[in-house]
Amino acid sequence: MNSDGFKFSNAVVLAPMVAVLSIWIVFWVEVQFGINLNDYGVYPRTLSGLKGVIFSPFIHGSIKHLYNNTIPLAVLTAFLFYFYQSAALRVLLFGTLASGLLTWAIARPSFHIGASGVIYLLASFIFFKGILAKNYRLVALSLVVVFIYGSMIWYIFPVKDGISWEGHLAGFVTGLVLAFVTRVRVAEVRKYDWEREDFNEEDDPFLKHFDEHGNFIEMAPEETQQKIEIKYHYKESSDED
Repeated sequence: MNSDGFKFSNAVVLAPMVAVLSIWIVFWVEVQFGINLNDYGVYPRTLSGLKGVIFSPFIHGSIKHLYNNTIPLAVLTAFLFYFYQSAALRVLLFGTLASGLLTWAIARPSFHIGASGVIYLLASFIFFKGILAKNYRLVALSLVVVFIYGSMIWYIFPVKDGISWEGHLAGFVTGLVLAFVTRVRVAEVRKYDWEREDFNEEDDPFLKHFDEHGNFIEMAPEETQQKIEIKYHYKESSDED
């Protein structure tokens, strides 16, 4: 973005909606038809396990697992498509594939499912890209992400059984790498005249109202006197007989 601000687009609403509906529809299908799609998760270092790179983010083991991933996925996807419109789709698609492949390469022999890897990907990218961009709005966004989701950092380590910390770690590392290699168009920060390096105080009309001691001068004397110009218009009258 090369404008002074970030622009709202339909993708800011549609992308989170599609992401959330996708994972809920898949879970509904599992419950409705009594099937289990865990076998479509990532199973490390096997050829058949590669299908999970594409399908695993849509599969969840329980309603609690699904609920815990829903809100962060919606919020972070909205952040991505609002603040990084030019690169959002690339980051989401390539990042999901890359983090899935990294999970496949490093994880324990088990089926790894859930959208949490994508959530870590988004949180990592948004945080690090905001710091690297050196834009005060994006830095503020990074701080918001840390404030809301900072506690997630512990789950990239094996601190709790039954959690795919490898998937979390893969998403986190992928987001970090993408933050460095992805080029984005960042909104330019608008500068006022007094912030520019070539600013001259003597030419500023506002500062002319202050003397050298900082006292306010209401108006220059010559400007207080208004010249009144009176013009007379004469109309010749005709003589009546």
